[in-house]
Amino acid sequence: MTDANPKEPNRSQPVKFPPHSPLRERLNQAVESYFKRDRKNKTGGIRIWIKSCAIIAWAATSWIALVFFAANWWQALLLGASLGLAVAGIGFNVQHDGGHGAFSRRKLFNRFSALMLDLVGGSSYMWNFKHNIMHHQYTNVDGVDDDLVAWPFLRLAPGQKRLWFHRFQWLYIWPLYVFFPPKWQWFDDFRTLVKGRIGAQRIPRPKGWNLTWLFVGKLLFFTWALIVPFIMHPFWHVLGIYAFVALVLGITLGTVFLLAHCVEEADIQPVPAAGRLPQSWAEHQLATTANFSPRNPILTWYLGGLNYQVEHHLFPRVSHVHYKRLAPVVRQVCADEGVPHITNPSLYRALRSHIRFLRRMGRREAA
Repeated sequence: MTDANPKEPNRSQPVKFPPHSPLRERLNQAVESYFKRDRKNKTGGIRIWIKSCAIIAWAATSWIALVFFAANWWQALLLGASLGLAVAGIGFNVQHDGGHGAFSRRKLFNRFSALMLDLVGGSSYMWNFKHNIMHHQYTNVDGVDDDLVAWPFLRLAPGQKRLWFHRFQWLYIWPLYVFFPPKWQWFDDFRTLVKGRIGAQRIPRPKGWNLTWLFVGKLLFFTWALIVPFIMHPFWHVLGIYAFVALVLGITLGTVFLLAHCVEEADIQPVPAAGRLPQSWAEHQLATTANFSPRNPILTWYLGGLNYQVEHHLFPRVSHVHYKRLAPVVRQVCADEGVPHITNPSLYRALRSHIRFLRRMGRREAA
């Protein structure tokens, strides 16, 4: 098994940052001092193994109970919601750390945990380009960060064309999430494979093991998500529960991303005509990323620390189990340097800021 190490994708318009500022060096020094002082490893250690086993067991138990034991509609809905949340939990806690090389010091274990995405319908190969390079390197840069692309259904950046119905996007976004997981599972990855592009950005098409596992993963997902349920239950019942699980999964995954980047406090920047962004990389990450509800221990556990998005974007190769303790270190450096560290203190505040953002993007004057 080979570990994908893709290069940066080709762009029709090169995008560059100014040279690194002293802020990045001071952040790196502070975080390195934290790990040396406490003699901690940057990966997840035994905690992430126990947590991963628990979440995978949660997903497997929910699926078995849903397919083989659910006796009526309300049991099916409860178990479907449980399955959707568990699958999202696998993404937050297992696949995400593995995809960033933060799950383990061993490359093989990182690779296996990253492949969990393929088992739940995605492609770890495509995700590596879309997330690790386009999103993490160029966060909230309209035209490069593909996570901002949901047009024509949503308008998530001022530079995107406004359609009349976008004024209602803050209302219809929630049921719209039912379409996002199936689109991602059955359409986006194959479109990328055929075109060799994610949005406007070229990527190398997968070959060898990466190509094989893309199709094997899709087949395994299709088998457990639809084929086995079709054998056990009526066709329309299965499609209905699949849609409900997709809705729960889509709302959970989509909201976590949007609360971190599509809020009033976070910047969204176009690609400058000269191709050079105005801020150095660290300042850019701090300006385009927001933490939310950092003092909620249940949310922090379930989201794999992704409510600490600032720390994650600055140090993506550090496991999420460390973010809570790293946050005060990062905040102190930002305070010393006079750089904002964006935090919405509660889930309610973050949701309110996100809804205001959607309403602003839906207005004509936001263009």
